[in-house]
Amino acid sequence: MSELPSAKEIASDRLWTIPNALSTLRLLGVPVFLYLVLGPEADGWALIILMVGGATDYLDGKLARMLNQTSALGALLDPLADRLYIASTLIALTIRGIVPWWLLLILVLRDLALLTTVPGLRRMGFGNALPVHFLGKAATFNLLYAFPFLLATTGDTWFATACRPVAWAFVIWGTVLYWYAAILYFQQYRQLSADERAGRLPPPLSAP
Repeated sequence: MSELPSAKEIASDRLWTIPNALSTLRLLGVPVFLYLVLGPEADGWALIILMVGGATDYLDGKLARMLNQTSALGALLDPLADRLYIASTLIALTIRGIVPWWLLLILVLRDLALLTTVPGLRRMGFGNALPVHFLGKAATFNLLYAFPFLLATTGDTWFATACRPVAWAFVIWGTVLYWYAAILYFQQYRQLSADERAGRLPPPLSAP
């Protein structure tokens, strides 16, 4: 007689969960944000979109663990939404002249570098990526919270002036942690490649 699936296994197969709904909401906010920033330049509404995106980024992981609603779809949607938010916001703010081009280049090069590991990870049975390191999560947190402050620096008001040091503090820490997490990722990938050559490759890691 086959055993009944555990609650964790059932949760991992769910598609419609509160965390997945929040990640989907964050994804839908990306084109809205781009329109607001690059079209009518409605920075106030765009700022609200960014703040909602940052809040849902925190809540979806928290609720997934609290409600036992972790899922394979959620493990895909959450980092995808983060990457799209970071990329789209950087591009939009660079076009507007709020962010220098070199910051966009530094962060995009990091993600392009990580793409070089995808063929090897697929060959070893780890899919498209390894589980996210806590430093990577900290870097994403810093960058996602930097963008609303960067957008708020437009203009010559006292509020814009007050936001500038806060925004760039988040940017600097986020960028440093973003690359440091990538270095740790490459070290882990190199160790897995060495284990594969030695015939002692561990089983694929489950997403956190």
